[in-house]
Amino acid sequence: MMNLSTLLRGACGLAFALAALLAQAQSEPDAARKAEFKAAVEAVNSASVSGPSEVKLGDQAMLKLPAGMAWVPQPAAGRLMQAMGNSRDPQLLGFVRGGTDADWLVLARFEASGYIKDDDAKDWNVDELFKSLKEGTEEGNKQRREMGYPPLEIVGWVQKPSYDAASHRLVWSMAAKSPGESDADQSINYNTYALGRDGYMTLDLITARASIERDKPAAHTLLSALEFNSGKRYEDFNSSTDKMAEYGLAALVAGVAAKKLGLIAVVLAFAAKFAKVLLLAGAGVIAVVAKVFKRKSSAET
Repeated sequence: MMNLSTLLRGACGLAFALAALLAQAQSEPDAARKAEFKAAVEAVNSASVSGPSEVKLGDQAMLKLPAGMAWVPQPAAGRLMQAMGNSRDPQLLGFVRGGTDADWLVLARFEASGYIKDDDAKDWNVDELFKSLKEGTEEGNKQRREMGYPPLEIVGWVQKPSYDAASHRLVWSMAAKSPGESDADQSINYNTYALGRDGYMTLDLITARASIERDKPAAHTLLSALEFNSGKRYEDFNSSTDKMAEYGLAALVAGVAAKKLGLIAVVLAFAAKFAKVLLLAGAGVIAVVAKVFKRKSSAET
């Protein structure tokens, strides 16, 4: 099985590879960037599907979208993410947004990792996991300083890793900040997972630290509304024919966390430099850590 240190190193490498991609994107003319951002938002508005409705998540699962929420599928979802400074994400299926007063976004992805054994969740040590993430982030800070980005400090768990073995659902969230950043300025990835036969589905809530208690029920509602298709469920796993993941739940949390923490410095730098560009696009969208947006009334879009 892949160990935590290997995952941490790989995640940091991916983060700084993304930095090069963002640097290239930043060199594009402002006018072209604004035009693409506006076009991406228009595509999102055209593609949105309002709840209540049933949303197919590839060939893996079904999401029973509640009323008051809207689903944005690919390719519109990916186009907006890229217009906001993110690299192309092959795992992205789409995203869910709330009503006109909602400041959150839930990204839906499927990772074809193979079947993930969950037996390590019975006795995992979340304090030891936190220590590993903290050490990995401190190591990554050396590269951040070399690149001219501020270091990161892991603040602590927003939600300690919690796994429900009966439903094969995992929830966790961690906060990190840059020097001088207040708690209110932090953005949070509130991560929820559903394990299946071929891999795992993620529904990641992205919101402000100050709003997490208000917004996280939306993430839990969506997680409960996700059902794997017959034959794709966790219990459908066939050990003689199916692919087995190279890691367990603890390594999954550590690897994903390291990747996200590694990206925060890059995304913050992008958002700070281009905040005015995003606002001037006139599309009724506000970027929060380059991934969160708030949809204004249709009269303003």
